[in-house]
Amino acid sequence: MSSNSAHQLAQGLGWFSIALGMAELVAPRSLARALGMQGNEGLFQAYGAREIGTGIAILASRQPAPWLWGRVAGDALDIATLACGMTPDNPKRGNLGLAIAAVAGVTALDIYCASAMSANGTGEEWHFDYSDRRGMPRSPQAMRGAASDFQVPRDMRAPDALRDYSQTAP
Repeated sequence: MSSNSAHQLAQGLGWFSIALGMAELVAPRSLARALGMQGNEGLFQAYGAREIGTGIAILASRQPAPWLWGRVAGDALDIATLACGMTPDNPKRGNLGLAIAAVAGVTALDIYCASAMSANGTGEEWHFDYSDRRGMPRSPQAMRGAASDFQVPRDMRAPDALRDYSQTAP
C-alpha cells in the first residue's frame, strides 16, 4: 500500500470513528435496546467519547499510526463487551452477532492501515512534498511587473466626495 493510500484510509477511519462515536454518544439507549444490552448505556457513551477522541487524534496527527493502533485496542474492547452480551437469555443475540462481525471487519481494516502506516518502523512523521507547486500560472520572473499598468476601474474607486482633496484635482 502506498503511503498516500494509507494516509487516505487513515483519514477515512478517523471520520468513521467520529461518526460512530457520535452515534454512541447521542443514542446509547437505542443502541443498547437493539443489542439487548439495556443497562449499558453509560458504557456505550464512554465508548463513543473514546471513538470521537481517537478519530480527532487520527485526523489531527502528523503520525496517525499510534492512534490507529489505539483504534485496534478499542475494537478489541468493543468485541469483548459485545461478547459479554451473548447470553442465552438475550433475545437480540442475532443483532449482537452482526455487530461483532461488523466490529471484527473494521478491526481487520484498522490493523491493515495501522500496519501500513507504521511499516517503516522509524516513527517518522508523514511529510508531503509540495516543493514543485507554487500556485501561480507563470514563473515569478515572468509575472514580475505584469500589473504595473493596472488602472482601478471607476466603479471600484471611492467616490470623489470621500477621496482626499489632493487626489481629486484633475
